[in-house]
Amino acid sequence: MTTSTKPVPDITQENRPFFEAAKRRELFVQRCGACGVLRFPAREICSACLSSRREWVKVSGRGEVFSFNVMHQLYHPGFASEVPYAVVVIKLAEGPKMNSNLLGVPPQEIRVGMPVRVVFEDLTDEVTLPKFAPA
Repeated sequence: MTTSTKPVPDITQENRPFFEAAKRRELFVQRCGACGVLRFPAREICSACLSSRREWVKVSGRGEVFSFNVMHQLYHPGFASEVPYAVVVIKLAEGPKMNSNLLGVPPQEIRVGMPVRVVFEDLTDEVTLPKFAPA
């Protein structure tokens, strides 16, 4: 069994389709069943039309850096070897925004608008996380 020294997200009934897709190396987000707006993270009610109808759909995994923050302080021992590291907000090509990490790029080289593509990191046997790399 693979374990992680980093915090591991809890898989809930609400987010299970996201994590099952990530395990298959696919990126899924929710789509409102009434108005069609894509959203992430998962939530019960659409902020555009207030419908509770929802479904999970596959997205391309392409996007761009929308914003980022470089972490210089150690907040969890699991990240000690990575400080400083960037937490990025990725705007997916389909519209939703997702917090993640950008792999293979030193923090000082990250730029807003940088094109990216999804990659996946197995954190444990059960949890795979989408991360991003330059496109």
